[in-house]
Amino acid sequence: MDVQKKFDLIIKNTAEVLTSEDLRKLLEEKKNPTAYLGVATTGPVHAGYFVPLGKLFDFGKAEMKNKILLADVHAALDDLKTSWDQLDAKTEYYKKCIELAYPWEKKPTFVQGSSFQIKSNYQLDVLKMSTLTTITRATRAASEVTRMKNPKVSELIYPIMQTLDEQYLDADIQLGGQDQRHIMAFAREYLPLLQYKAHVEVMTPLVVSLKGPGVKMSASLPESSIKIYESEASIKEKISKAYCLLGEVNDNPILQLCKYTLFPVQGSLKIERPAKFGGDLKFENYEDLEHSFAEKKIHPLDLKNAVAAALIRMFKKVRTYFEKNNDLLKKLGQNFLA
Repeated sequence: MDVQKKFDLIIKNTAEVLTSEDLRKLLEEKKNPTAYLGVATTGPVHAGYFVPLGKLFDFGKAEMKNKILLADVHAALDDLKTSWDQLDAKTEYYKKCIELAYPWEKKPTFVQGSSFQIKSNYQLDVLKMSTLTTITRATRAASEVTRMKNPKVSELIYPIMQTLDEQYLDADIQLGGQDQRHIMAFAREYLPLLQYKAHVEVMTPLVVSLKGPGVKMSASLPESSIKIYESEASIKEKISKAYCLLGEVNDNPILQLCKYTLFPVQGSLKIERPAKFGGDLKFENYEDLEHSFAEKKIHPLDLKNAVAAALIRMFKKVRTYFEKNNDLLKKLGQNFLA
């Protein structure tokens, strides 16, 4: 695959790249660069994770190597969203959710954060970077990611460690949501101060809640999202109640699921309809689907039914696994149960 095709796949459906020039240069110099996605092992794996995970499929098509950092130490540093004694259990849970939920042609390499972040050379670099970082700069970097209600020192260490992860994972590209921008900009500025190379940062958009604009997608609001292993009945019910106005394409969570999850992973979407309503439709790309919906050629209920059916099929393996291994979910707490 030539450089331009790889470049187009990598930037497809992204919010921002720091920087496009550096990305193109990387692809010209390196045939199979490595990207990593960091996932803090905190709450239940839900629809908010679908966007960056779906993006890894584009990376795979662009002949990149993918790593997923199961950031267990970060989960504790963020105001103890995960207690220190639950790090391994949460890591096991996240790994199972991610590796079983998607039809990986080649599975990403999973790395547990604590496997390298507590070693002396890494921690020495943490201390070195901390001597170069003001409290104001660290606070800004952490502000969109950590809880920051009554900021702990650990929450200011968080962006320093995320910055160093790029180097210690031997990654050329970091992938994350747009809420990670302050940390990614911090990384590009501060890694060279330790004589390390700045890396390319790729950001995906933040998607709206199933309830529509103005409501945050959160595990504490069960109707706002979908756990990756929810029952078929629950997925159907939540999708059926989701915000999706006829012809409205902006801030439409059902269309966003299509754009960022279904098309990158499965490449098409089939909408089944009775013959009297026009018969079945099959879309080979998201743009055609969005155009047809905007033209009011697709009823929201038909789209919802198609999306629910596709999610149910896609996540069957992970759903089956946790139906048989419910003890792990019980150990993690009520919020994790389907």
